[in-house]
This record gives sequence, structure tokens and C-alpha cells, in this order.
Amino acid sequence: MAKFLYIWKKGCIFAEISDVFKVQRIFLIGYMGAGKTTLGKALSKTMNLQFIDLDDFIVARYHKTIKEIFAAEGEDGFRLKERRALEEVATYEDVIISLGGGTPCFFDNMKLVRQSGRSVYLKPTEEVLLERLIIGKHKRPLLADKSDDEILGVIREQLAWREPYYLQAEITFNASHLENKSDIHLSAEKLAELLQSNS
Repeated sequence: MAKFLYIWKKGCIFAEISDVFKVQRIFLIGYMGAGKTTLGKALSKTMNLQFIDLDDFIVARYHKTIKEIFAAEGEDGFRLKERRALEEVATYEDVIISLGGGTPCFFDNMKLVRQSGRSVYLKPTEEVLLERLIIGKHKRPLLADKSDDEILGVIREQLAWREPYYLQAEITFNASHLENKSDIHLSAEKLAELLQSNS
């Protein structure tokens, strides 16, 4: 927080800034099931910052679900809306922003992310990622009708081309331990400490 030294002179107050307030803007990236929303919300409480889920932001802005946008405009149309949304939230101050799994892989989105704030790649192990996606596959249309082996195939295929973008993040963080409130809280504290120590 900014510190001010107030000096009285002829009835006027002059403020000298001794420590400039530093805006915090943290982007969380990673594959679906990596824990971006779960850890992002916990981190926002730990660091006292606002949390924004980019997909939720898009839904609120356009009054359509992501599925409806894809159906009406295709992936190209969605990615353009996603880019505009990213450009907007990248100007917000004191926020943690959770990006969609594909967001870093289009346009020069990772360049914008790195220029605008801190970036963290949440990377659970493949085994943990698979377990989470099997449990929650009913919430994900891409995976809903797939067997466990098919889900693993999807993970490996998509990460093969997405991870080079994810690895452009400033920090890679092990997000394997988010299975209960205690794990989530501890992971949030560790990530907050890492961000502060590397600022």
C-alpha cells in the first residue's frame, strides 16, 4: 500500500509518495480440471484480491452460455469474444483472473497476459488431472460420453499442443493437492508466498 509523508507549508498539504502502490494482476492458466477456479477463489481470499473467471465474464457480457456462443458463431467467433474480454480484464486492478483452458493458445494472448501482470501455470500430475476429469465429466460436454481411457487420450492430445503456451507463464505451480479445504488453503498460501517472494 502507498505510504504518504505529509508536509505542512503555508497552510497547504504536500504529499510525498515514499512507496508507490503496486497494482496486482494475476492470471491463472492451465488445462480443464487444473484447479484454476478452486485455487483462484482461495488465492483471492488469501491475497485480498477480486477473483474473475474469464468464461463467466464472457457469459455475463454477452448473455449467452459458452455452448450457445460456440453453436451460433463457431470457435472462431468465440475466440474473438474471448480475446476482447481478455483485453478488458487485463486493465483491471488488484484481480486474479482465471483463463479458459484454450485462452493462452490463440492470437498473442500469452504475450498480452505477460505484459499485463503475473502469470501462473497450474500443473497437476496427469494422474490427478485424469481423476478430476473422470469425476466431473458430466459437467464437461467434451468428455461426457467418453471412457476413462478416451479421456486420458483427450488430455494427452490437447496438452501436446497447449502446454508450450502454458509454459510461457512466469511461474509453474504444482496444483495436484486441492482435494479438501485444508489442501486448498495450504496451496493458496504457498502460491501467495511464491508470488510475493518473486515480485
